Amino acid sequence: MKVAAVRSPGGLDRLEINDGAEPAEPGPGEIRVRVHASSLNYHDYGVVSGRKPTGDGRIPMSDGAGVVEAVGTGVEEFVVGDAVVSTFFPTWLDGPARIGDFTTVPGDGVDGYACEQVVRPATWFTHAPKGYRHAEAATLTTAGLTAWRALVVDGNLKAGDTVLTLGTGGVSIFALQFAKLMGARVIATSSSDEKIERLKELGADHTLNYKREPEWGAHVKELNGGRGVDHVIEVGGSGTLPQSIEAVRIGGHISMIGVLTGRVGEVPTAKLMAKQARLQGLIVGSRQHQIEMIRALEAGSMRPVIDRSFSLEEIADAFRYEEAGRHFGKICLEF
Repeated sequence: MKVAAVRSPGGLDRLEINDGAEPAEPGPGEIRVRVHASSLNYHDYGVVSGRKPTGDGRIPMSDGAGVVEAVGTGVEEFVVGDAVVSTFFPTWLDGPARIGDFTTVPGDGVDGYACEQVVRPATWFTHAPKGYRHAEAATLTTAGLTAWRALVVDGNLKAGDTVLTLGTGGVSIFALQFAKLMGARVIATSSSDEKIERLKELGADHTLNYKREPEWGAHVKELNGGRGVDHVIEVGGSGTLPQSIEAVRIGGHISMIGVLTGRVGEVPTAKLMAKQARLQGLIVGSRQHQIEMIRALEAGSMRPVIDRSFSLEEIADAFRYEEAGRHFGKICLEF
């Protein structure tokens, strides 16, 4: 089978496509999955670029979707032919967060899904949403579940709430879609007028170009009647957090998801205290969260936004495309 691997110390020019041995038959509690798709995340880029050191020859990609080819003894949740999608934290099945690192995450601490077949414990997967293409299902593992947990699990999103999303990456687009699915209003930002038009097409109630309005936090408050927003999907980090704190309402909720603008920086703690807002960090979610998200997707008509797909052999080109920042929504591998 075809396998992509990153050679130490990393870098897109050190991504290799090799012929690997097909996996053995699944043992007790395991399933063999023919992987048909994966999707790119900022976390995956960190691994393949060498910014996040990993083992030499690591198979990257945390997201994987495909079809069950064989089941081991004791597996009752899946049968041959089921469409499945991987989970980000394979050992976090339910309950509160217990993991604060990436040692168990496929594509980082263990081998991921940039390969054609895998044998894994059945609990490393859930059913994919009925009717989803494999590429669509593959977008859910990281980006989809992060947005779902931020708004629904941690944020207790309600119809009529107002959500602020930053940029047009996978998590932000999912957050916009989930918010609209659940009857919330959305204010969305971007630095591109072309992308802003697409945000409007997806249902954003208000948009603004943060390049033209560097003090966008105050503008967001004005757009929501001067009270601020209920939820902020904060993907920027230190460079955007002060504006997000300005934008959130008193008693509101900020989900700290990304560090695109920096890992460290000053936080306006007095403003955060005065807002009495909840600033909560999170990394994706549990298997049970994913099951609940997929149940909601099957009850609605929402589809992930896929910008472009590449083949497995084009994995380096896919990451270069992500690196350029021109995409809107998710970038996928299909094979």
